Amino acid sequence: MTPASPCIKVCTLDPAWRLCIGCGRTIEEIAGWRTMSQAERERVMGELPARLARLAARDEGAL
Repeated sequence: MTPASPCIKVCTLDPAWRLCIGCGRTIEEIAGWRTMSQAERERVMGELPARLARLAARDEGAL
């Protein structure tokens, strides 16, 4: 089964990290999502929690 898109409709790229603050994907991953293989999508999906956690930790440190 192909993983669904992780998009949550919060499409804003972090300028420093070049990641979407909503889903954690890069612009290249977002653009290529429909043509990625199932394995590629699963790899990206597996990386998203750590990416989003790093973004959140960075934001918390900035307060």
